[in-house]
Amino acid sequence: MRSPQHHPRLFPLRIAAMLLGIGGFLFLFPLLTSAASPELIIYSGRSEHLVAPIITQFQDATRIPVKVRWGKTAELAATLLEEGSNTPADLFFAQDPGGLGAVSSLFAPLPEDILKRVDPRFRDPQKRWVGISGRARTIVYSTKRVRPEELPTDLWGFTDPRWKGRIGWAPTNASFQTMVTAMRVLWGEAKTRQWLQGILANEPKVYPKNTPIVAAVGAGEIDVGFVNHYYLYRFLREEGEDFPARNYFLPSGGPGSLVMVAGAGILASSDHQEAAQKFLRFMLSPVAQQYFATQTFEYPLVAGIRTHPDLVPLAQLKVPQIALADLADLKGTLRLLREVGALP
Repeated sequence: MRSPQHHPRLFPLRIAAMLLGIGGFLFLFPLLTSAASPELIIYSGRSEHLVAPIITQFQDATRIPVKVRWGKTAELAATLLEEGSNTPADLFFAQDPGGLGAVSSLFAPLPEDILKRVDPRFRDPQKRWVGISGRARTIVYSTKRVRPEELPTDLWGFTDPRWKGRIGWAPTNASFQTMVTAMRVLWGEAKTRQWLQGILANEPKVYPKNTPIVAAVGAGEIDVGFVNHYYLYRFLREEGEDFPARNYFLPSGGPGSLVMVAGAGILASSDHQEAAQKFLRFMLSPVAQQYFATQTFEYPLVAGIRTHPDLVPLAQLKVPQIALADLADLKGTLRLLREVGALP
């Protein structure tokens, strides 16, 4: 397993501090001057290529060594529940609120100075976890094969037979599963089951995660895909504006317009509470938030951070009225996906 310090993509701390000015430096100063601490163990459901660079920056800034166990959010959540108070983990960095909610009983309450950095809708009302970056569900579509006016106004429209063989999805992906959980909350179990069965009847092509879905749309293998918003921006950065795919934010809102957070909580069993809290403070610092905005194209959750000029402002998205804490029933979603045949 490759450790963060060996990851090739780094977002230089000094450059970020220059961009953020004296305010960013003053926020980071207590972290920069902290004494060395015992090794932190993080279970990360976030992909290594996304967050290893900023974890490296945390190590460089604080001199706190970090060991990361990488995996899928759902699998790591199950591991934590199995390990219980015997887990070696100090923190759980999850891709979605469903994973956080599934293990929230294992978390220690967070200090107010950490929680208040983030809007209340992006943190646990019980103060056990906090959002670090935001991700919006969207439809990625082929600009060569689909006109925006042809796209449905909500997710239900994709059960229409005219989309047969044209859809890509990733049922094993944590963000997709969180969207299905939101469906169950907003639509109820019966309608969610009908939607899943309707999509399956349209013979969607199955992918392991979001990146290959966007690639498949660009290559003309499929016409649309259910993904998070930020994957497209990476393709545009690497392949240019001519890449033949764009995001479509569903105008009717609903579960297909869900804004999720990647977030983290500290295990109550951890012997390194202070160091773990420093990690969260760093992730909510201007430097780290600017990293998420400019390097991973996610939504920063702290005010005053510049975002990609083509990114639709969070305030302009038509999002469903749902509390992130209501997205904790991952087990129920997995059971439903297996029952309809979307998962083995």
